[in-house]
Amino acid sequence: GFCMNLLLSQTPKHILAQTNNKTEILCDVKMEHAGVYWHRWSQEKQIFEFLVFSSTLGKATYGANINQDKFSVHGTSSRTSYILHISDLHASDNGFYYCSVSQSSQLFLGSGTWLGVVDALPLKTTRAPLSKKPVLCITKSKAAGKKGACSPLVWVPLAAVILVLLLSLVPTAHRLHRLRRRLWLRAHRQ
Repeated sequence: GFCMNLLLSQTPKHILAQTNNKTEILCDVKMEHAGVYWHRWSQEKQIFEFLVFSSTLGKATYGANINQDKFSVHGTSSRTSYILHISDLHASDNGFYYCSVSQSSQLFLGSGTWLGVVDALPLKTTRAPLSKKPVLCITKSKAAGKKGACSPLVWVPLAAVILVLLLSLVPTAHRLHRLRRRLWLRAHRQ
């Protein structure tokens, strides 16, 4: 099974990167391990995909059909931090990335990092937790004359993030519906 664990932390929590660029995700490990696994939850494909395992000796083992030139892992000499490097970014790289450690037949997951790849980055980004109210976008024309709208460079990535989060709720809602239906059927059979 999978277990979320505070002994594995990832930074940053969110990445918005431009197509064809590269990025990296840091995983800090505060527990004994033989190496770190990296996985991606693809919202588009609805799968949890194994990317690469990096042993404490620095040997990498890749998942099926994973491009070894695209993903690489570098660990510190203390074996407490691992960095996943992702190059040549495309929209197919969108998703949640998790580092994990295996112990006693359980896979302990890190805190997760959301990666969104866009063709053009907004001119100015503001980082705010997703749980808070959205930040209002004020353009120069709005500040001066109180009219106009946000630039598409700002609202398109924001809309993409909201869409991904809403789509991630679909499997949970489906499972709850099936559970409610089973309980209703069980109650009416008795």
